[in-house]
Amino acid sequence: MIKLDIVNAIVQKTNITRTKAEQAVETVFEAMKNSLGRGRRIELRRFGVFNVKPRKTGIGRNPRTGQQVNIPPGKAVRFKPGKELQALPTPAAPTPAAKS
Repeated sequence: MIKLDIVNAIVQKTNITRTKAEQAVETVFEAMKNSLGRGRRIELRRFGVFNVKPRKTGIGRNPRTGQQVNIPPGKAVRFKPGKELQALPTPAAPTPAAKS
């Protein structure tokens, strides 16, 4: 699913214009980005929780030279699904086609 799919679903369910639906979706995403950028938690009841977690400093390797490279500490956004989202059935994995 992409942002356009969300906009289309809003247009179909609410009968508002596509422009207004795009503005609504963009406003929600912008508010979420701003909140996460300030390190705040976003809790959407029955859906899940978005958190910003610090990442530790690490040591990596340059694949071409094999030289060690320091990886600076950073931040990562984590999502923990809510109970209703976890209760959804998972789709079956596609089975590979049998070769003749």
